Amino acid sequence: MRGRAILRVRGVLLVSLEGDLHDAGVADLQEAILCALEGAPARGVVVDLTGIELVDTYTARAVAQTAHMARLMGARTIVTGMRPEIALTLTDMGFAASGFEAALDLDDALARLERGS
Repeated sequence: MRGRAILRVRGVLLVSLEGDLHDAGVADLQEAILCALEGAPARGVVVDLTGIELVDTYTARAVAQTAHMARLMGARTIVTGMRPEIALTLTDMGFAASGFEAALDLDDALARLERGS
């Protein structure tokens, strides 16, 4: 996986994904998120998919697993940057977005986390 960035803003971890996700990259990303949550708890994790061209079952499963891990560490996960074609693909695959929410953009995700809804 290329171009992974994890930033902490107002008690929220911001994770930007770019390129293709591969086994080693996903494991590294998940470990980095968990370590960041352990070091200083966050009320949420926002995963931005803007840099992802295609979402396959592996990528969808990796995002869902990451959200589950974050939830076990006490953080809520919201996914942003989902383009219509990705939403259509996930729906066609029968993927249920359990364990995380979706927001149209970063502002919406941060607002939801701030108000707790």
